[in-house]
Amino acid sequence: LMLVTGDNFIQLFLGWEGVGLASYLLINFWFTRLQANKAAIKAMLVNRVGDFGLALGIMGCFTIFQTVDFSTIFARASAFSEPHHYLIFCNMRFHAITVICILLFIGAVGKSAQIGLHTRLPDAMEGPTPVSALIHAATMVTAGVFMIARCSPLFEYSSTALIVITFVGAMTSFFAATTGILQNDLKRVIAYSTCSQLGYMIFACGISNYSVSVFHSMNHAFFKALLFLSAGSVIHAMSDEQDMRKMGGLASLLPFTYAMMLIGSLSLIGFPFCTGFYSKDVILELAYTKYTISGNFAFWLGSVSVFFTSYYSLRLLFLTFLASTNSFKRDILRCHDAPILMA
Repeated sequence: LMLVTGDNFIQLFLGWEGVGLASYLLINFWFTRLQANKAAIKAMLVNRVGDFGLALGIMGCFTIFQTVDFSTIFARASAFSEPHHYLIFCNMRFHAITVICILLFIGAVGKSAQIGLHTRLPDAMEGPTPVSALIHAATMVTAGVFMIARCSPLFEYSSTALIVITFVGAMTSFFAATTGILQNDLKRVIAYSTCSQLGYMIFACGISNYSVSVFHSMNHAFFKALLFLSAGSVIHAMSDEQDMRKMGGLASLLPFTYAMMLIGSLSLIGFPFCTGFYSKDVILELAYTKYTISGNFAFWLGSVSVFFTSYYSLRLLFLTFLASTNSFKRDILRCHDAPILMA
């Protein structure tokens, strides 16, 4: 709430750090597990890289605008967008607004798991499945997207920063989608799909369509939480087995879970008349009509990523629910849908 409702950068930063601290504690929920400890420490360290960039960006805002209040900064931004307003570093001059926007974007890269700082996201699967649903669907990873949208009046005065955002977002969506194809762990496939969808949100901000980016983040929160909780139901039924190759034939044993996973996967793919279709299709359409090099780059990588997303989503459904079972008979006989109180 502090992150979302704050009217200045200091409150935003405190909420930002609070989200990071909460994610560290949640990932380390099973603190007796070595892998959970390593994943939590990795998440904290990777977040510190982004937080350092955000802190420098806030310092730059205060240096240039003499305030950290959003309304004042946005009102004065046009006056400081001229080339003669610059920051000096190592005897070199840099456009002030561009430097601030790039530093703020580094903070978003760390929090929203963009390419280069994405490695913590799959490892965070060591936490409980509801934690994965909370962190990867609704709160932590979308904080970077929210911050860019919140500071959109500032980013609009730096075309260089918007181009960088577009290229990084497009490469993230493509890279994460290709990596998701190669995963066999049920939760890691969904984690890489989160990383890919965050790329769509980021490059939507880069082509100045912030409202569509926030719309996709809202849609994504619902269908990704559905996917994670359905995956948790499968893992619970399979006695904590997460390897999809050791599953199969669960559609008849877990019919409700299969229906929910199917709905979530279709939304993730962007199947017509599902929620993901309305936001993802608009993002690609707006990128296509941008008629710039960065817009075309984002459109083509985003379009290829859609095919990869469809492949690993259908592969997940097939290996988990439709293929011939590869499990022990004793595990199959114990399979059942999760009780209603776990929903």
